[in-house]
Amino acid sequence: MIIQIIGLALLCIIAIIILIDIVPIGKDWLSRIHIGRYQDKQLWNKSITKLGLKWLNTTPKIKVTDHTRLVVIDMLKGNYTKSAIQHWQEASLLLGMSEYLIHNDDNDVKRELRKYLSLKFDSQGKWLHMPNHVDAAILAYALMKLDFIETDNYKLALDSIWAMIKEHIGHDGTVAYRKFMKGYRYVDTIGFICPFLVSYGIRYHVDECVDLAVKQIKAYEEQGMLEGHHIPSHAYQVDRNVPLGLYGWGRGLGWYAIGLIDAWLELPNDHIYKPVLEESVKKFATAAVQFQQEQGNWNWTVTRGECRPDSSTTATLGWFMLNASQIDEISELCLDSANKATNYLMKVTRRNGAVDFSQGDTKDIGVYSMLFNILPFTQGFCIRMMNSYNGLKVVKR
Repeated sequence: MIIQIIGLALLCIIAIIILIDIVPIGKDWLSRIHIGRYQDKQLWNKSITKLGLKWLNTTPKIKVTDHTRLVVIDMLKGNYTKSAIQHWQEASLLLGMSEYLIHNDDNDVKRELRKYLSLKFDSQGKWLHMPNHVDAAILAYALMKLDFIETDNYKLALDSIWAMIKEHIGHDGTVAYRKFMKGYRYVDTIGFICPFLVSYGIRYHVDECVDLAVKQIKAYEEQGMLEGHHIPSHAYQVDRNVPLGLYGWGRGLGWYAIGLIDAWLELPNDHIYKPVLEESVKKFATAAVQFQQEQGNWNWTVTRGECRPDSSTTATLGWFMLNASQIDEISELCLDSANKATNYLMKVTRRNGAVDFSQGDTKDIGVYSMLFNILPFTQGFCIRMMNSYNGLKVVKR
């Protein structure tokens, strides 16, 4: 009898493990039936925005591991997700929603955003759980982009992010990805911190912040770019000036792109750094567009046409191109590129509005995910790009 009970228990455990492995695979397969049926941009925008709002307070957990079997083991070990990853996922959705509200007075969206903020900040405007990594700076930046709230009510939280960034500054005067890796500079960090630094620095008259953002970008241009092609490596070693990881990692281009373009957008037109970053925008735009594929996408390795398309790269570079089109010299080139990117992203959107086929989270320098699925980060930048599109057209008239 005891043996039978033990056997039954083992069978139940095995069945649970199998279900944990199989259910997500089956769910993806079913979700991809009739994928890419969107033809109308406004209908697509409505669909992706509705799902993005839903995800803001129930953000899908993003796997750290690439394992598709015995996933339960990763869950038990705590290797399935990480909070730092969630910060930039949520930030992207918040940025998308803030762009939506610029063009739509939607009380339902504002209510959901207030609910989200109440889960992150206390009544004094401090973090309920203080972030430890610079990834959170992009979330602080997204907070500052919400026009319907009083940003100064959250100044304590914003101040703490600035203080945390300063703790990550290395001996070369630029910001490290992690405190225990101060000898390396990651391209991700440009996207994480530079828009926040410029926005915070301009709002609160902290010139040191703006100086640091520009220094971070210019240092990467000098030490982390492939000569002759102007695309970033994943990282570089500070003291030896040695590039690390892959030149042309798609999302790496995306991190550089959003850090650069948002920093440039945050600067007033009469600021001394505006023309400096504008030159960087023009140079990177003409470099990145050369690697855009015929379908409008960029691949996860942008230099190889054989690689899989990556929606996260396409969404972030699409956002970059759309905003870079404000510069007269490259306007037509960039607007055409942004339109192609949008058309591609519509083709990889599931029936429920989820943009599919984004590369999973990177494991380490040079160790890239081979899983391609939904990613809230991609969803947010699609929402952001599509909702800003009509506004830019009005400006151009």
